[in-house]
Amino acid sequence: MPAYRLSPACKDYLWGGHRRLREDFGVESSLDPLAEAWVLSCHPDGPSRLADSPFAGMTLPAYLEREGGLGTHCRSFQDFPLLIKLIDAERDLSIQVHPSDEYALTHEGQYGKTEMWVVLDAAPGASLYYGVEREVSREDFARHIQAGTLPEILHKVPVRRGDVFFIPAGTLHAIGAGLAIAEIQQNSNVTYRVFDYDRVGPDGKKRPLHVEKALAVADLSPVKPMDFDTRLGACPYFAVERHDGPFRGRCGEESFQALLVTEGQGMLTCGGETKTAQPGSCFFLPAGSGDYQMEGACQTLAVYVP
Repeated sequence: MPAYRLSPACKDYLWGGHRRLREDFGVESSLDPLAEAWVLSCHPDGPSRLADSPFAGMTLPAYLEREGGLGTHCRSFQDFPLLIKLIDAERDLSIQVHPSDEYALTHEGQYGKTEMWVVLDAAPGASLYYGVEREVSREDFARHIQAGTLPEILHKVPVRRGDVFFIPAGTLHAIGAGLAIAEIQQNSNVTYRVFDYDRVGPDGKKRPLHVEKALAVADLSPVKPMDFDTRLGACPYFAVERHDGPFRGRCGEESFQALLVTEGQGMLTCGGETKTAQPGSCFFLPAGSGDYQMEGACQTLAVYVP
């Protein structure tokens, strides 16, 4: 079975950049700003599509409904388990938090959101927020939101290319200006915004905050160290491995695989077909695709359901 190249759904959020996703990652879109490319998505807010196969133009959810290919590890999930994005932050994103599955399924009708970031590019001096600096009470959290001083209690981290951050649901976080990031996350679009620098949206109004929900779901303890062994990150919904240069892999019956090329040029051979790969190329390998090979001086993120 061949690997299927995907084309992304794109988003024009106000903090997005104007060139990087197009010029550095080959994203084709007329949106400006171009903030996010959902390179592998079955979410109704932006499904990706098959690009260069007999199914060209078909959405990934439609392909899976017709052909299958999720794998046995996905049988326990009600919906497609994960989503992969390329993000270009020309301006700071809002400080936000995502709920757990339990809270989100009850209040939002979809999964919560654990995610991870792989930093693909970082401007000099770029940083992000990752959890709280020290444990704080819910009363202190609410007071800082009200006073507009929330950044004072957050853990600010200087960032460089190649850094990885695993962000469990409930962790306060924000991507800073000047960063390009590959985000691997649960299949969810639920975000509770708690600080937004008093910005206004395209309608001239301040974007809404979600204070009560954030108070209900935020983990106000510092993020604990995590060890994923040889993986960059893992949870029940996704696991991520990084490969530098040529490698061989196997896509078994347990799970589909997604291969996202983040830098360099390569050639992917799978199911008797060979396809070119460059930064931003994302391929979907249905479960049971078998052996595959990536050749060339490229870096690849391999994502699957563990």
